[in-house]
Amino acid sequence: MKTPLKLTLFLVAANSLMLLLFGASVYYFLYTYSYTDFYKRLETRARISARYNLEANEQKSESFKALREEYLEKLSNEREYLVAVSPDANLDSIARKISLPAEFIRNIFENGRATWQINKTFYAGIRHIETNQSHIAIVSAENYYASNHLIFLRNVVVVGILFIILVTAYLSIYFSKNIFAPIKKITDRVKQISTDNIHLRLEESSSDTEISSLVSTFNDLLNRLETAFETQKNFISNASHEFGTPLTSIIGEAEVMLKKERTAQEYQLALQSILSQAERINQITQSLLMLAQTGYTRNTIKFEIVRMDDLLWQVKEIMDKLNPRHRIEIDFSLLPENHKKLKVNGNRQLLTVALANIMTNACKYSNNKPVYASVASGNEQVIVVVRDLGVGIPASDLPFIYDPFFRASNTKNFDGYGIGLPLTRNIIKIHNGQMQVSSEVNKGTTVQIKLPVARL
Repeated sequence: MKTPLKLTLFLVAANSLMLLLFGASVYYFLYTYSYTDFYKRLETRARISARYNLEANEQKSESFKALREEYLEKLSNEREYLVAVSPDANLDSIARKISLPAEFIRNIFENGRATWQINKTFYAGIRHIETNQSHIAIVSAENYYASNHLIFLRNVVVVGILFIILVTAYLSIYFSKNIFAPIKKITDRVKQISTDNIHLRLEESSSDTEISSLVSTFNDLLNRLETAFETQKNFISNASHEFGTPLTSIIGEAEVMLKKERTAQEYQLALQSILSQAERINQITQSLLMLAQTGYTRNTIKFEIVRMDDLLWQVKEIMDKLNPRHRIEIDFSLLPENHKKLKVNGNRQLLTVALANIMTNACKYSNNKPVYASVASGNEQVIVVVRDLGVGIPASDLPFIYDPFFRASNTKNFDGYGIGLPLTRNIIKIHNGQMQVSSEVNKGTTVQIKLPVARL
C-alpha cells in the first residue's frame, strides 16, 4: 500500500472516529437532558395539579387552574392522578386501584417524590400535604416532542458525519497527491542517476521547506559519492603506478640477467636491486593493510590509558635512532600541572604510528631543518602540535592530502607513497579525535591533533 493511500485512509478513519465520538456525545447528553427536563416538567405539573385541586381557598384554586390552562401546554396523552393517603393506608391497594407499580407509589410516599417510565409513557409523582392530609399527585404523559427531536437530531448527525467523511476523503486524496508529488519527482529523478551519470543533480528550489532540505541533503550526498568515485579511480590509478614501477624494475632486471651468463658481482647487484624493489612493494602493501585495518570500527581495537607527553618523547627517541640527523625539538612548557589531563584512552601502537608518520613527514620535507613539537591540554582535550620549516603544501593540494597515494605537486623529489596522512587521520578518527593541517609553500606545515582526555 502506497503512502498517499495510507495517509488518506488514516485521515478518514481518524476524522470519522472523532466525528462519531462527538456525535454520540452530543446525542447522549441531549437525550439525558431531554428526559431529565421532561421529568421536571411533569413534577411541576403534579405540584400545580395538587394545588388547584386541593386548595381550600376556591379563588386561589381557580387562579392555579387558570395559570395551568394559559401557560402550560397540553402534553401528549397527559393524565393526572390524585390520591389521598392516610398514615395506615395500604399502598399496594392504592397502586392496584390506579394501575401503577406499588414500588413507585411507595417511593413517592417515603421520599416525597419519584419518577417512573414504561414504554413511551413517563410518570412523575409527589407527596403533597394539605390541611394535615397527605396526598399523592401523579402526572403522566408521552415525551412526543423530545423523542421526535432526538430522532431528527440523530438523522442530522448521521448524514452530517457521512458528508464530512466524504469531504475528508476527497481533500485527503487531493492534498496527499500534492504533498507527495515532489517526492515522486525526486524518486523519478534519482532512478535516472547511476555511476555513468553521477554528475546529475536534483533540482533545488529557493523555498525553505522539508522537501527542499531533502533535495539539498541528497545533492550533498551525491557530491560526496562523486568525490568518492573519483577518489577510487585515482586510488586505483596511483596504486597501479606505485606497484607497477617496482614490478617493472624487478621484471626488467631479471630479464637482463637471464639473457646471458653474468659474473657473481653482477648477479649480486641485480639481486640487491630486486630486493630493494621488493621491499618497496612490501612497504606499500603493509601501509595499505594498516590503512584498511584502521578503517574498521573501534570495537576491534584494544584501548588503554596512554600519557601523550611520554609517547611524544618515545617517538622522538625512535626517530633519532633511525636518523641521527633529525632535529626534533619538543616543548614541554605548556604542560598542565595536573598530569591526568595528558592521558587519553587509546591504542599505544596506533598512536605511535600516527605521531611517527607526522614527524617523519616533517623531517623529510624540511631537509632536516628543525622540527618543533609540543603537547598541551585544554577544554577536555590533549593537543599535540608538530611544526616544520619545510617546502609546505600548495593551497590547491590541501583538499586532497587525505586521499591514498596522493602526493603534493612540489614533492616529486622526495621519496614517499602518499599513505602516511590518510593512515594518520584514520587513527585519530578511531580515537574520536580531530586532525588539522595548515601549510604555506616554502614556509612550512603545521599539524595539530586533538584527542579527548581520558575519564579516570
